[in-house]
Amino acid sequence: MTGTSFRWGTHPHRKDGPETELLRLVDTNPSTALTQALALLNEGKAPDPNKRVPAKDVDAPNANNSAPDTDGGSLAMSGGALDINTKVFALRVAGLAAKELGRLDEGVAFLDRALGMADGYGAAQVRMNLVGLLTARGDVTKALAHVAEAEGILRGPDADRLAANEACALARAGRVDEAHAVAERALPGLRQGHDPAALAGLLTNLGLAQALRGEVAEAEVILGEAVVVGEAAGLRHQTAMSKGNLAFVVARRGDVPRALRLFAECEPYLVGERWAQCRFDQAEMLIMAGLPGEARPLLAEALDAATANGYGCDIADGFLLLAHAELAAGNAEQCTGAAERARAAFTEQNRTGWTLLAEHILLKARWASGERSAVLLRSAEAAAERLHGGGWSDAADEARIVAARVALSLGRPAGHLLPLVGRRGGPASARIAAWHAAALERTARSDHLGAVDAVNEGLRVAEEHADALGALDLRARASGLTADLAQLGLDLAGSASDLLAVEERRRAIARPASVRPPKDPKRAAALTALRALSVEHTGRTARGGSASPLSRDLAELEAEVRSRTRSRPLGAALAGAVDGAEIAAALQERALVELIAIGPDLHAVTVVGDTFRRHLLGTCDDAVRETGLLRYAVRRLAGGDDPQALSVLGDAAARLDRWLLAPLRDDLGDRDLVIAPTGALHGLPWAVLPSLVGRPFTIVPSAGAWLRAQAAGGAGHTVLIAGPGLRHAGREIAALRRLHPGALVLDGDNARAETVLAASDGAGLVHIAAHGEFRQGSALFSRLRLADGPLLVHDLDELSVPPRLVVLSACDIGRADEGDAALGMAGVLLALGTATVVASVAPVRDAATPEFMAAFHASLVDGMTPSHALAAVPRPSDVLGLVCMGAG
Repeated sequence: MTGTSFRWGTHPHRKDGPETELLRLVDTNPSTALTQALALLNEGKAPDPNKRVPAKDVDAPNANNSAPDTDGGSLAMSGGALDINTKVFALRVAGLAAKELGRLDEGVAFLDRALGMADGYGAAQVRMNLVGLLTARGDVTKALAHVAEAEGILRGPDADRLAANEACALARAGRVDEAHAVAERALPGLRQGHDPAALAGLLTNLGLAQALRGEVAEAEVILGEAVVVGEAAGLRHQTAMSKGNLAFVVARRGDVPRALRLFAECEPYLVGERWAQCRFDQAEMLIMAGLPGEARPLLAEALDAATANGYGCDIADGFLLLAHAELAAGNAEQCTGAAERARAAFTEQNRTGWTLLAEHILLKARWASGERSAVLLRSAEAAAERLHGGGWSDAADEARIVAARVALSLGRPAGHLLPLVGRRGGPASARIAAWHAAALERTARSDHLGAVDAVNEGLRVAEEHADALGALDLRARASGLTADLAQLGLDLAGSASDLLAVEERRRAIARPASVRPPKDPKRAAALTALRALSVEHTGRTARGGSASPLSRDLAELEAEVRSRTRSRPLGAALAGAVDGAEIAAALQERALVELIAIGPDLHAVTVVGDTFRRHLLGTCDDAVRETGLLRYAVRRLAGGDDPQALSVLGDAAARLDRWLLAPLRDDLGDRDLVIAPTGALHGLPWAVLPSLVGRPFTIVPSAGAWLRAQAAGGAGHTVLIAGPGLRHAGREIAALRRLHPGALVLDGDNARAETVLAASDGAGLVHIAAHGEFRQGSALFSRLRLADGPLLVHDLDELSVPPRLVVLSACDIGRADEGDAALGMAGVLLALGTATVVASVAPVRDAATPEFMAAFHASLVDGMTPSHALAAVPRPSDVLGLVCMGAG
């Protein structure tokens, strides 16, 4: 958590003049301010602003020459030399500007020099400026000592400016309640004054203090006012700082898209400490969004900058955030190491309030590492009291939750801890954890209905949080916040219909009903640039050349696409989990099989007619292991005849069939199936299971997703596309063209990404034969190779009306990532509103697909549904991974 230090003023009786303008430049253009201040100090010489000039090398006047200037607006010279007051003023400007440019030690040296020359009121003004720089360096004790020295001397607006700096120093010391009180006392005076820079600074510090106290809504209002004040006064640099802090608060509220937009607006105008703080705040947002892996590089970059420039406070804050990132990534040991470094730095800086936060993350690491001891219980209870007393309300709540869960694991009462937890505010993760703890406590008291109510409240918080995110990958990560809570809800579910309802609600958090984000021309341009660079990168790599510079450029473009995707305003048509009765009615003669992981066990809920049944199938680990074996065998067979792989395939398929489907046979009969897998089973080549050979079935992310796919739009035109470098793609498209004589055919140079997207918009059927690549861990960058480069999953939401049926004749392109969020090309097409996707979850052999696809399309032309058409065609071993997904 970062704070912003504000700052300075002229003498309270000084009129507008050159000094006021030079001070204003520190906010609007610190580089120019430093240039002019150094020129003034060197009697008209204009040095390079990027050249570090030690304060000791600046011409020093006779400190006994004059007293503080109180009457003029001019920069006085006497006998050809600067007078003391002008010299002190120029040193103050140089110090403040150097700090804004990331040259903290240099800035402190300028101000120390000024303090050595000044006395009386002038010295108090220098001390006012030193407060912010010393705070940034981590010397909070000395900064507050300067506050004490200047208090009682400074008057009017200067006293208010000193209060603004004091509020920042107190907040960074961890004394957030005191910081809040000081800022509130000074605010009326600055609002009545005529110094927008000081007012914006105080508003920012007040907003940050409110945010650190857990008063996020209030903080957002105050920081919004700071931005308005800065923009109205033309304070570009200071407005950027206020926007960065507003982004920090908006992110804490959970509005990641808006926070990303604010960060993008402010970062180009930030340098030095402000830039590092902005990066730290973005890292915290990523951690809260469930993306600690993306936060780490930002933290490393910002920590390097803070270390190089001596920002002691930021270094300590950075290690605390790194501890949070490691904990979020499941690395309790690394978390402990980073937290200990943060605690040592906070202690050295005498930032006692922040030391409590370091101890708090150490407490959470102990819980995450599996400790369930009476010692941890007492530590958590004591930490909660200390955090509450220090004004850290959110952290105090989290400590109480840890204490409650430890108490419950030890068989001790925990109810006395939970009523203190504020479940109406704070981060979504903390509120979800609070409801989870409440559900556990009620379960321990055999209050089943109360526990179910607590689970439902926690899921409601998760739904609200996910709905604010919009972007599919963020939403998928947000669903991870509910893992423990949802597991408890599944445990508490009594009937099969109750179990299905909880599972459907859990899956709905990870996937919106449909996605329709607004268009973003800059994002589209980045995708086009990424496509072109990908072609160049592939060509250079194929020629044996060095691709490392291009790899860096590709990574930067991917980061830009990812950021712009996440920052778009919410455009999803959101819907919660569907009702079981609605599912049962829509199935008609079909049967639903939804697989559900509850702890180590794999369960199934079947819905046939209006009958819901629950089945225990076996262990999740067994199913995952056999799925891995089966995928390995299918991959080997796609490469050619392999008797050993064929044997492995048969054995693994028989075992999985016996575990997953045989126990359900009496319920399912010979009905067409809608199968909603879980976890790794989304990647299973289902058609190889004996019970499914020749049987129509479709694979869906959830029962709700299937229900929505059933309602997808009607028929349109047909588009047939052949990508480059695929030997038999032309033969495949030629065969399909005979079956669809009116189809639009795009091949050769015509099969370009933008052309394909334009042709696919509103189509009834799109068939693409191309090389495919699934990107594990970055599923939204999975791709189909076209004439001008890759068509990415990210490109798909440029479609206004997605095709009703999409057939992807390509390797692996039906695979998905992020568990039940099912992120990948097929999963995103379904989320966009495509009714049915036929794609492979494994490699397919190019030579085998033309005949298979011709037979499949012939069945479609005869009026069969995609799932019936796929089931009707005998499967050679080369295309075993093809699966029907969606409506079927």
